[in-house]
Formats: sequence, C-alpha cells, structure tokens
Amino acid sequence: MAPVEPDSKDLRVLQIDRSQKDALDQKDKGNRGPFLYVVLGVVLLAGAGLALSRILGNAAEVEVGRPALEQGAAAGNVVLTAGGYIVAHHPIDVSSKVVGKVAWVGVEKGDHVRDGQVIVRLEDAEFAAQLDQAKANVTVLKARLRELETGSRPQEIDAAKAAMQQAQANFQNADITLKRNKEMFRQEIASQSQLDATQMQYDVTRNQLESARKNYELVKIGPRIEQIEYARAQVAQAQAAVQYEQTMLDSTLIRAPVSGTVLERLVEKGEMVSTMNFGGTGGVKASVASIADLNDLQAQLDINQNDFSRILPAQQCSVTADAYPDRVYQGVVAEIAPEANRQKATIEVRVKILHPDAYLRPEMNAHVSFLAPADSQKQSNREIITIPRAATTQKDGKTVVFVVDGSHARLREIQVGRDLGDRIEVLDGLSPNDRIVLRGVDALTAGQRVRVKAVGSRQ
Repeated sequence: MAPVEPDSKDLRVLQIDRSQKDALDQKDKGNRGPFLYVVLGVVLLAGAGLALSRILGNAAEVEVGRPALEQGAAAGNVVLTAGGYIVAHHPIDVSSKVVGKVAWVGVEKGDHVRDGQVIVRLEDAEFAAQLDQAKANVTVLKARLRELETGSRPQEIDAAKAAMQQAQANFQNADITLKRNKEMFRQEIASQSQLDATQMQYDVTRNQLESARKNYELVKIGPRIEQIEYARAQVAQAQAAVQYEQTMLDSTLIRAPVSGTVLERLVEKGEMVSTMNFGGTGGVKASVASIADLNDLQAQLDINQNDFSRILPAQQCSVTADAYPDRVYQGVVAEIAPEANRQKATIEVRVKILHPDAYLRPEMNAHVSFLAPADSQKQSNREIITIPRAATTQKDGKTVVFVVDGSHARLREIQVGRDLGDRIEVLDGLSPNDRIVLRGVDALTAGQRVRVKAVGSRQ
C-alpha cells in the first residue's frame, strides 16, 4: 500500500475545524453544571436514607391501638376469669382400725366401689383366737351367775345342818366336862391346869357351834343379792369384751366407706398397715386406698385479693378443663375460704360443678369464668374503657401499659377494674385517645424508640 503524504487531501478531510471545536466546548460547559448538582443531591439523599435506616433499625416494631369504649357488663357477662384445678369435694383416705399384715387387695386404681364393699383383707388368726378366749370367759362367768341365782341345793342345806348339829354335840360334851372339872377342882381332886384345859375346850366348841348355826342360816337363805349383782356385772363385762374382739376381727376386713372411684391403691399383699402414720417408717402404711365420689367435683381456685370483690356466694360460673376446652360445665360458687393466704395474697374459692361427666378428672387444670349477677343489669348503660389483657404488664407490683408518644414508648401506670375475659376494664390512667402498645410489652423498656406497625381503633 502506498504511503500517504501529510499534505494529501485525504488527511485534510479527517481534521476538525478549529471553529467547530470551540463551539462544541462551549456547549459542553453549559450542560455540565446542572448534572453535577443532580449527582450531589443523589449522594446526599442516599446518605440521609442510610442514617435514617440505621436509626430506625434500632427501634422496636410494635402494634398500636386505642382503648375501646364499651357498655358496662350486663347480667351473664364474664366479670372475672381464673385458673385452678379440678378436685374431688370429699376425697377419703381409707385407713385400717387395727394393726396387721395385708393378706388380700381387691381393688385397682380407677375401680368403682360401693359403700361397704371389702377392698382389703388383713391376716386375722390372732384376732380370731382372742375372740374365742373372750367367749370362753363369758361361759365361765355365766355358769357362776346361774349357781348364785339358783341358790343352795337341798344337799348343801342338809350338810350345813349336820355340821351345826355336830358342833352342838361337841359343845354340850365340853359343857359337861367343864362342870365336872370345876366340881373336882373345888374338891381339890383336879388341878388348875386341868380346869383351864376344859375351859378352853368349852370356849372353842361354843364358837364352832355359833359359826355352824350362822352358816346353816346363810345356806338356807341362799346367796346375797349383792353377790348376784356382782356376778351379773362380770358377765356383762365379759360380753362387752366379746363384742370388742368381734369388732377387731371384723376390722381385718377393710371396707369402702362410701360409693365412689378408687383414686389410688396404696398397699400390696404382705405389707403392714397401722392405725396411725409413723412418719414414713418403711413398710408400714397408714392408708390402704384413696376413694372419692367423682359425681361431686369442684374447681379449686386461688383468687387475687384485688379481684376478690367480683366474687359473691352462689355466683353463677362456667367451667372448662384445659384438656377439653370445647366442653363447658355449669358451676356455682360453693365455698369461700374464711381466711386469706398472706404469702400469696390470695383467697381460696371453690366452685361446685353442677353436672360433671366422665371427662373430668381430679387434678386437671381448669379455668372458671365468673358471671355478672342479675343486679348488674343497671350498670349496662355505663360506658367503660377496656384494653386487651396482653397490653398490660406488671412493674414493681403495679399494672402498667406503654403509651406511644411520637416515636417513643412511655410507661404509664393504670388502675384496672373487672376482668372481662381477654380484655380488662381500665378505671383510671387512660383515655380513648391514647395510643398503646398492644402486644409484646414485656420486651419493651420505658422511653424505648419504636416503629408503629399498625394502628386500629380497637384491637
């Protein structure tokens, strides 16, 4: 290819006219100024957005709503809800009346038993022997009593009479001998010692005769009435001992005191049972079974003293067990403890379940809704402020909520009134125009920056 010369016409056509170049430079300067301002503005906006995002990134996102104005609770509305447990009204720990070893157990947990049914039997050989001994003693004493009541037999009377006649003959002989010795002593034929001996024999026979006469009279009359009464008393005492031993023997058969359901089987064959609790002594049981009537159930609750004013005797309630939340049972306030629990600041309340069924079991978790009495209808026209229960929390023993002020959550103490299920009545501290945090209040701190997620008039 041939080289191109600098002065060639072909190169000149490629050169830019100087006048045209100056015109282009002026036009480019005129467009560059506004463009720089636009770029600078974009950079500043991006920086501000980044700073704002960092600030808002530290703020908690909360759901906000306003307190609601409602009509006061009418009759039948829930004024308080509390949790507790299902309990048997009269649970019974069946105990033994005697100490013994278990020979047989006839029930299992969950069995239905009737009043008087034998549920446990103890070994009874020792008690049976003691009963036989007591019966034999009664037989002996009764025979003695019959002997006294019958009186003396003819043979006994004849024997007593013969003994008296023998004593009389001995006395007469001693009397004759004494008289003879006295005459002989007077004539100095008998000595003083002979006279003294005959005198002594006379006195002995005389006393024997007197004793034989009295015995003969007693035998003819028969036993004294006091002897007979004493013998009768001994028989009665022995018969009472027989009854006692029979009771002890019968007590080896431990029976159900009421009709109901066995809640717990507490002994096994071969274990010892006692009439008292020895404080955990190994192998010795104080009770053999626990029984309750499952048709007589109650809900046991510990009511906070601040809520106690909403409960009245015989107040109507609805009861649900946590295991069966779709089953609602009618109830009525049956018992209110006469004394409060100082440590827990609560008062025990028991609600009788009117129509329990097989679904309910003692010790189940339960919730009770106390209903407004009929005379509360007059309060239905009064407007009250209510908020969701989830919007409240406890700080230093006080009920508080978080009120949104601008972009911060401020802590505010409130005074609460009645429990209305998932909502509560506010007596003081809030107005319908306040904005409060509805959920997650336990995670907030006073003065914390927040972002509002949603606003509603009533949540």
